[in-house]
Parts: sequence; structure tokens; C-alpha cells
Amino acid sequence: MIRTTSIISAMFIAACAHAEAPAENVPTPSAKTSAGHKSDGLIRFASAYSVDETVARLEAALAKRGVKVMAKVDHTANAAGAGLDLPPTTLVIFGNPAAGTQLMQASRSAAIDLPMKALISEQNGVTTLEMNAVSYIAQRHGIAADLPVLAKIEGLLGAVAAEATGQE
Repeated sequence: MIRTTSIISAMFIAACAHAEAPAENVPTPSAKTSAGHKSDGLIRFASAYSVDETVARLEAALAKRGVKVMAKVDHTANAAGAGLDLPPTTLVIFGNPAAGTQLMQASRSAAIDLPMKALISEQNGVTTLEMNAVSYIAQRHGIAADLPVLAKIEGLLGAVAAEATGQE
């Protein structure tokens, strides 16, 4: 488990070196495109709270809705274990098999993007919560946009993100 987490952290650190969106340009939900996400498929929420508080609020919002948190990855701690510095960065992996299975039934390859993940990080003093937009996952895997569960998942993600970040 520790080796897997270290590998994931190393991959994340490498990916961060190529990140394009600076934290100062984090849109609020109302500033997103009409598709619900930027062209990179991510929805972003600026948080009024620290990374730790946003993570705790996200976990509480998910639990309140019966969504299971399957894992948390503390990339900052893993980076420190490798002798590297990384601002507060936590990945929360969560899901609801009743919803996710429907996406996998529509397209088995959707399993590569499931369970859902939320990245909560701090950059330049701004805490951000980012997730894959469900519409982007559907498009990526050729899932019909009118699949009823998509709207339910998208609504849930928006609600828990808003609650976690203080934008409710």
C-alpha cells in the first residue's frame, strides 16, 4: 500500500509540473462553461477553507448522502517521505456502486475513471477542489448524454463540492 501510494504521489508530482491552470484563475461554479467544465474535463471550486477543512467538509457531505469514501491519499506527506516539498494536496476517492455501475454497464472503459476522485489542494494561498465532470467522463467513454444517472451524479457532485467549499 505504501509503495502504491508513493508511486501515485510521484505520478501526481510529475503531472503537477505540467499543470496549466493557476489557482488564481479558479472559477466559481457560476463562472464555468455551459458544459459544466473547462475543456480539460475538470470542474473547479475555490474553497473558503483550508485543505484539511475542505477535505473534512467533503467527507461529511458525502457521508450525509450515503456516498462511501474509499481512500484518501495525502500527496504532501508522500512527497515529504521522498524528501520533496509539496503544498497541501489531498486526493479523496469516493463512489456509490449503484450509480457507478450504471456508467460501467454503458461503457466498461468508464471503470478507468471510477470511483470518482476529488483533488483538494492549495496553491498561492488559494484552496481548490477539482473533480472530473461526469459529462466529460461520459463523452470520453461514449456514454449517451441522456443516460439518467449522469444528471443525478452531476447534481450530487455539484452539491457536495459546494458544501465542502462553502459555496452552498
